[in-house]
Amino acid sequence: MKPANAPPLSQAYTGWSRLKLFLALSRTPHGLIDMTTPAFAALLWLGAFPPFSVTVLGLITAFAGYTAVYALNDVIDYRADREKALKGGFCSAGADLDAVMIRHPMACGFLSFREGLLWALAWAALALAGAYLLNPVCVAVFLAGSLLEAIYCLLWRVTHLRTLVSGAVKTSGAVAAVFAVDPRPAPMFVAALFVCLFFWEIGGQNVPNDWTDIEEDRRFKAKTIPVRFGTARANGIILVSLGIAVGVSLILFFLSQARFGLPFVGLVLLIGGYLLLLPAYCLYRTPTRAGAMVLFNRASYYPVALLLVVLLKLITTA
Repeated sequence: MKPANAPPLSQAYTGWSRLKLFLALSRTPHGLIDMTTPAFAALLWLGAFPPFSVTVLGLITAFAGYTAVYALNDVIDYRADREKALKGGFCSAGADLDAVMIRHPMACGFLSFREGLLWALAWAALALAGAYLLNPVCVAVFLAGSLLEAIYCLLWRVTHLRTLVSGAVKTSGAVAAVFAVDPRPAPMFVAALFVCLFFWEIGGQNVPNDWTDIEEDRRFKAKTIPVRFGTARANGIILVSLGIAVGVSLILFFLSQARFGLPFVGLVLLIGGYLLLLPAYCLYRTPTRAGAMVLFNRASYYPVALLLVVLLKLITTA
């Protein structure tokens, strides 16, 4: 136990090491991967590269938005995370992408609540300014996504249906990116994009992540899909969700303003099979915590792989 007169943990970190605490609060490694989702969505719909100024502003806005929303998650969850930390919870790095840095640095005493709140608000202000310059519709999408993120956190001990809110939150960045490059995108494309990312988030991110935390969630009476239905039914939900995501992804490429030939469609199917369906099927057949973590980590790279397919198409046809 730390001596009563010991300095606060936060004082041991200065300079770069202190900045890393803030980056850990925003789960920046995962946030950078998530940034490929709006880039993928915008390029796929447009079928071409947007103007350089839009690209730069879009990247800055996306970074600010993901940094703010991930930090907001810890700000809203501060009391619950603090309770977990005081009972020997998660104050160490883990094997999943969300924990390659210190997990929940505010709850673990490395950052104060005030510091975390100011960090989140500052990035949110930058994201709002960037979103307004891109398209005022993006402001509404960002605010809606932030509100849904707060609702998701507050439902932790209320209902397992919070996973549906999580699915909607993850679509917001991509939907905003489409409106950033085109004020009047095709409604069918936006709808397909929403459905694809909604089920990818549920089957590849939210439920597998809750799967790995199932014992801790039971201890703290959290409401999640694995806790509510058990791991066997959760694995079925994962498999069906990812099947829908992969199927709709093919429709999504068909609805793009670019024309993707059969080789590209086959590549999209191959990526979905390797990153989503194969680990989901392995988890379904052999339900283990390690299998759930493999699925979570591999599924995290799904938008990155789809972005590479779009970039390959745009570069080879330029």
